[in-house]
Parts: sequence; C-alpha cells; structure tokens
Amino acid sequence: MLLEQIGTYLLAESWLRIAKQANVWSLPGFGLFLFCLLPVTNVFLAVGKNGTTYLLEEVSSLARITAAATAVPAYEVTQEASMAFARLLFQDAFPDIDRLISIFSHSRIRKRHFCMPLEWFGQDHSFAEKNRLYIQHAVALGAEAAKRCLENSNCRIDDIDCLVLVSSTGIATPSIDAHLLNRLGLRSDITRIPLWGLGCAGGAMGLARSCEYVNAYPKRRVLLLSVELCGLTFIRQDVSKSNLVATCLFGDGAAAVLIEGDEVVHTGVSDQPQLHFCAARSRTWSDSLDVMGWEVTDPGLKVVFSRDIPTLIHKSMREELESFLAPLGTTVEKLRHFIFHPGGAKVLNAYQQALQLPADSIRFSEEVLRDYGNMSSPTVLFVLEKSLQKPWSKGEQGLLAALGPGFSSEFILLEAR
Repeated sequence: MLLEQIGTYLLAESWLRIAKQANVWSLPGFGLFLFCLLPVTNVFLAVGKNGTTYLLEEVSSLARITAAATAVPAYEVTQEASMAFARLLFQDAFPDIDRLISIFSHSRIRKRHFCMPLEWFGQDHSFAEKNRLYIQHAVALGAEAAKRCLENSNCRIDDIDCLVLVSSTGIATPSIDAHLLNRLGLRSDITRIPLWGLGCAGGAMGLARSCEYVNAYPKRRVLLLSVELCGLTFIRQDVSKSNLVATCLFGDGAAAVLIEGDEVVHTGVSDQPQLHFCAARSRTWSDSLDVMGWEVTDPGLKVVFSRDIPTLIHKSMREELESFLAPLGTTVEKLRHFIFHPGGAKVLNAYQQALQLPADSIRFSEEVLRDYGNMSSPTVLFVLEKSLQKPWSKGEQGLLAALGPGFSSEFILLEAR
C-alpha cells in the first residue's frame, strides 16, 4: 500500500536502498521517475513523465493517531430556540427578517452546546467579562476532553511529552495550555505549543503540526487539544448579516487527540489497524485576508466571513487536492474516508460536488454539524473521533481537510496500518 512505497514525502527503507544504489527506477503507480539523492541531504528529486518536479524528503518515522475524545458544555440549545432568539434580536434591523431567518431551518443543525444559558446572550457583556469566562470554561472543557482521550488510550498523564493547544475564541497569557499543566497534572518539563488565530482550520493544522513533531521525535507523545467557545464571542449590539449567520451556525466544544511516534510502544486498547499520518499540505490564498476572521472591537471579537467560501471550494478544491495527492502516488478516487470540517451545509455541499463524492462519504461531517453545529477548530476532530469509531481496513486511505482564516486550507493524508 501507499505507506509501504511512499509516505509523508517519505521513501520507505526498501526503496531508499535501491535509490542510493541505482538512482533510477520505476515506482508502481508513478510511471518512470528519475530520482537523484541531493548531496549532503536526505532529499530526493523526482521528475515525472510530464516534467513535474517533486522534492521527496526521507522521513524515518511515521506518526500514529492513537486516540481521540470530545467534550461539550452543559447548556444545550435547539435550533428552534436559537431561531426564536435571533428573530427577536434582528427583526428591527431587517424588514425581510422572515426570509433571512430561514437559514436556521436550512442549516441541517438540530442543536448546539454553549457554556452559558440562552438568556445570557440577550444581555450586553464587555470584552473583559467574556474573556474571563473564556479562560474559566476553556480550561474546564479542555481538561475534560483531555482526560477522556487519555482514558481511551490507556496512556498516563506523565507520558505526555508535548501539549499542542489550539484556540481562537479568547485571549490568555499565560496561554490555556499553561493553565492545563496545573489542572491536569502534566509534567513540568513538557513542551508547550499554543496555536492561536487559525480559526476553523485550527484542528487540522494542529493535527498536522503535532504529527510532524513526533516524526521528528519518534519516541515522544503529543496531546493535541482544541477548544473553542464561539458563543462567548457573540456581540448583542451587532445586528449585521454576518452575526445573524454566526448565530445560526456556531457552538462550543473541545476535542483532544493523542499522537505517538513510531518508537513509542503502542498504548491503544484495540487490535484494529491504526491511522498513520502520511503527509500534510497547507495553502494560503493571496489577497484573501477578508474572507474569514475576527475584527477586534470594543465589545469583543466580531465575526467576519464571506459568502463566497463555497464558491472558492468549487473553483479550487479539486485541483488543490490532486496536486497534493499526485506526488504521494494516490488519487481522490482511491480515498475511502473523508473527514471534512463541516463549516456549514453549503460548505459540505461544495466539498461533495467539487470532488464528486457520494452523499454517504461525508455522513460523519453531516452528523457532527447536525448535533453540534460549527465549533470552529475542534469540529473536524469531532469528525475524526467518529471516523475512528468505525475501524478502517488495513491499507485504506483517507483525507482530513479544513479551511480557515488566511484564507487557508489544510489537507492531511491518512492511512490505516
């Protein structure tokens, strides 16, 4: 399979020996390639029949995803209740509120979870107050997800070597990961990597960077934690259409993933094949800063996003994905699992149409959107958790993908081994 031939810009040892001896060979699935070992490096130059040149970096280890777990806060709000709340709030601003409010019934969302009750959103709150609540609840919810993840893996808390913390819905210095060191009882010498500002792409980007970390340090374990409290960014005075859409879509949640280097003794509780990280690709479009993000205002973080996001997916997703998969010796058609960040119903439709996928292929993303809404960065990790609960067959490949501020995308190729 793929990882027995070529992985995270990786040449497996058997191919590597041939390459060093002969410099030229025919690689199955690629046609004829010329491989040259660049002097004093572990990088190979590959030139395909069409003239495309690839740099393939030798990697001596493969990160594996051992466990995942999620957590949501206590307050559950149905979409019907959210719609009634939004109608009261926005009706004076929009004469056509009956037409606009229909986005709630078309959202494919049944319910969402928040760290504050619905009546809290009907009052004004300062940025300072909301940020204090963010720190309090992010630490508590993040700790809950982390503990569940470790329980699922049989990994002890003092086995964790690195904590990667992804969040964009509040500000904390010391960062949330520092708070969690005390809350969870993590080792004092742990490596801390807080990632802020990645928005909806943060879960995928955090997973990619975590896997790359253990590829570099194959004897280590990383705990990736993504926690977002989107509800706390709500600004009652903001009666823009963007805020109306945000009121329809976003919720709160946290997800944790345990990633291990391949020199770590397996701590999982299942004999099923495990997911291994093959490769990741980040892409940021030029002149696209206004597509998605925050505007920092006196009342807090004001949501910014463009209605053109589905159009961008339609125009560029297939081409971007094919250029990512080609040097790895695989194609969209060979993928069996799709773990997409469900940014909204239109975003999922755009993924499905751009890649010509059957409806059943994105059912886990649909289920997460239905039951939790868009929680920003942890949402794609909620989908990953569902995917892990249905064992992959050995050799099957899958794609994890998300989009976020920048405007950026992150692709991750996974394979069961």
